[in-house]
Amino acid sequence: MPRVMCSECRRPEPYCVCGHITPVCNVTRVLILQHPDEQRHPFNTARLAALGLHNCEIWVNEVFPDLARELEKTSSAYLLFPGASAQTPQMLAEHVATKPTLLIVPDGTWRKASKILYANPQLESLPRVTLGPGNPSRYRIRKAPKPEAVATIEAIVRTLEVWEPANDFSSVLNPFEVMVEQQLAAYSAGNR
Repeated sequence: MPRVMCSECRRPEPYCVCGHITPVCNVTRVLILQHPDEQRHPFNTARLAALGLHNCEIWVNEVFPDLARELEKTSSAYLLFPGASAQTPQMLAEHVATKPTLLIVPDGTWRKASKILYANPQLESLPRVTLGPGNPSRYRIRKAPKPEAVATIEAIVRTLEVWEPANDFSSVLNPFEVMVEQQLAAYSAGNR
């Protein structure tokens, strides 16, 4: 018998985290470009970010034909993805504070996120944001390829915390942390 899934958080109903979601009003508009494989992943942290932020949406695909039109609508857009010329959120905070900003976030494994960049060349022209050294990821249910790698929701929150210091984004991470604890408990129960 198929599992019944929550229509909002898309977690199995016994593990629904919607009761832990308290949306936060963010000034920076967040656009998550999600690889189709991630949409069905049980640990879809981009979905949790979109539910936890008022000014956030997810587009699902590998190629985004409407992206150029979307970029024309904003005077300030950044790509949250490491690169040679990438700057930390702290380095950009003063510039971001002066105008409405769009933060574009590819969501998928490193390989799939890179594929999104390759398939959408207009992303290459955007200034990049990269997270500097920080606390390790709380995403203890997935192995990270490098110590600075964090879940999509964590990367977004860490960036917004710097760009919008007057807002408290800690509650955006609540459903993520509950999901991680649920999964660790399930792993532990399975090992008994």
